[in-house]
Amino acid sequence: MAVYPLKNNTITIIGGGLAGSEAAFQLAEKKFNVVLYEMRPHKLTEAHQTGLMAELLCSNSLKSIDITNSNGLLKKELELMGSLLIKIAYETRIPAGNALSVDRKLFAEKVTNILENHPNITIIREEITEIPNSRPLIIATGPLTSENFARNLINLTKDHLFFYDAISPIVDADTINYEKVFFKSRYDKGDADYLNCPMTREEYEKFYFELINAEKVEFRSFEKAKYYENCIPIEELASRGFKTLIFGPMRPVGLENPITGEKYYAVVQLRKENKEGTAYNIVGFQTKMKIQEQKRVFRLIPGLENVEFLRYGSIHRNTYINAPNILEDNYKIRGEDIYFAGQISGVEGYVESIASGLTVAFDIYHRYLHKSPLKLPEDTALFSLQNYVSHSEPKNFSPSNFHFGMLSSIEGIKDKNLKKQRQAERALIKIEDFLRDLKI
Repeated sequence: MAVYPLKNNTITIIGGGLAGSEAAFQLAEKKFNVVLYEMRPHKLTEAHQTGLMAELLCSNSLKSIDITNSNGLLKKELELMGSLLIKIAYETRIPAGNALSVDRKLFAEKVTNILENHPNITIIREEITEIPNSRPLIIATGPLTSENFARNLINLTKDHLFFYDAISPIVDADTINYEKVFFKSRYDKGDADYLNCPMTREEYEKFYFELINAEKVEFRSFEKAKYYENCIPIEELASRGFKTLIFGPMRPVGLENPITGEKYYAVVQLRKENKEGTAYNIVGFQTKMKIQEQKRVFRLIPGLENVEFLRYGSIHRNTYINAPNILEDNYKIRGEDIYFAGQISGVEGYVESIASGLTVAFDIYHRYLHKSPLKLPEDTALFSLQNYVSHSEPKNFSPSNFHFGMLSSIEGIKDKNLKKQRQAERALIKIEDFLRDLKI
């Protein structure tokens, strides 16, 4: 395989999360020497628990595999592009209906093993506090970028913002009261892999008011909270109104009792955290409540009265750049051979982070082979995501998942589901054509 001349044939990546891991593998496979810096386990973040590469935090779910779902389409495009992490996700999959959920520990172990044993990858376990001089440089330090490094990013980006995120608690499966819960996926899509805790109106009212009045973790005086819309703490969501939760993470539609057909006022869903089913994540229940309050309030949920917590929910700092102010296409800084990848670039979500890492790697290779940027095909998820990050209105920019609204519409089709099907089919055909013509 021909490789364009590059100083020492070396590319530096800071951060061994989803984006950094994907980028490292893709570039190493293309015969570049990759130096990958990861500060863990010597210095852990507020949320990570291990030093493994590609450790998943907020959930173990990479969401739907249906191509008419935005995450499903993006995953399928990544699969076609040869994504390592999507491949490993399928290898470590655990039952979760129509969603691609993984055994988090096994997933991270497999990624780590491949990267550590790749002949073209050198992993250096230390914290980077200053911007290295090596180019090309990929900054994939994630939403939990260390404060030391973040201070140097201020000068590089000229628009550096902080906000906060929260993660859901995990409970011990053996301590759930299975007489009060039932297995079912919403609308019976896929296998019945979710555990459902049904609530009457009276039970919901008690839970709601205790949640609203629970003690929360307070911010320090100089901190200002700003959350991802899709990872808002459950109590923050509840503060928007009494019925907000039953139209959100506690919505009961499609979750009638599989035996009696009974409908409920609200339903809390639990998802398996590992293949063995020994642990469950409370879906959508990220929180900033104090630990004792989590015990008290979450044990009001039917079936969880005596539950034991394997991990409590917590709040942690998030960091991202105002990407449209500084990035050109494919997550590259204008006029610099420096890239951002992962959530720090302004994408939101696991799959989106993987997508950004893969896109950056392909762009670097294309530029050094052909001295021109990679041109992803329009109306694909991969193109639309990087286009959103680079070309949104800077004043109103906020991190985002990929969604079908980023694709151009298809005229003449009124049915929403059929329109998404056609948009997805068009995108996949374009990716297949793109790969056939790609000269790398």
